[in-house]
Order: sequence, then C-alpha cells, then structure tokens
Amino acid sequence: MSGTGKSTALNHLAHRGYSVVDTDYGDWIETLPLPDGTGAEPHWREDRIDALLSRHEDSGVPLFIGGTVINQEVFYPRFAEIVLLTAPLLVILTRITTRTTNPFGKTPEERAQIELDTAEIEPLLRAGSTIEIDTRRSVTEVVDQLAALVGPPPFQR
Repeated sequence: MSGTGKSTALNHLAHRGYSVVDTDYGDWIETLPLPDGTGAEPHWREDRIDALLSRHEDSGVPLFIGGTVINQEVFYPRFAEIVLLTAPLLVILTRITTRTTNPFGKTPEERAQIELDTAEIEPLLRAGSTIEIDTRRSVTEVVDQLAALVGPPPFQR
C-alpha cells in the first residue's frame, strides 16, 4: 500500500530509538510467480523474515516491520499487533506525486496499480489488522500511537 506513510513512520520510530525494518529496501523481498500462473508478486523471503523475528523474539526488544507483500499473513501469528496505515486515495496519490524517497507511483500505470490496490487489497489488509491508523494525522501523532503499542524505546526502559 504505497503512499500510506509506512516508511515515514518507520524513520521516525528509528529516530526515537526503536528497532525498525522497512522491507521495501534491502534483500527482504523476492518476486515469485503466483500459484495460478497469472503473473508474479513480491513475497517476503520467509527464511530472512523468520530469522529476523527469531532474533527479536529472543531479545525481547520490540521491532516494527513495514511492508506489504502477498505472504505477510504467514507471519501474523508472530506479531503482537498488525497495524494498517491508511489514508484516502487522493491523499495517497498526492503524497506519491511529491515524494522523493521512492520512485514508485510516478507513472500512469503505477498510479493505476495504486488505485486498484487501494480498492482490492486494502480491505483484505483491514480484515487481517488489529489496529488501523489514519495517516492524515500528523506524523508525530501517528508515531506516538505506534510507540504506545510497545512502550518506550529500549534505551529508556
């Protein structure tokens, strides 16, 4: 769900001292064929996500993970909360037009994909989420709400 504020929220959480992983960057994702043969979709690399979660489960340190992939549901039982960041489509499209941190959404085809994902994928994400946060609110308010889910960052405990 591009443009909802995931990366921005993660950056602010990291600045506050929380452990974060934005799976849109790095080697967390691989593109795999869909089972029905109709195309390919990004998937979390399950071995890497499993290892990441195991390290953090053992440490007791809270971890915020951001990303939207077809197989994320596999890991839901291991998450304390499943947060859906949302915004109206017009807000998302405006953000994508002006952002400089991620090129996705600049072409008409990508914008059409965002519109389709908002209509078709967001309801599925909503059904699996435990909390929904409207990111039209200020970044500080959004990050405060996320931080409240886990308490103060580790260095403040």
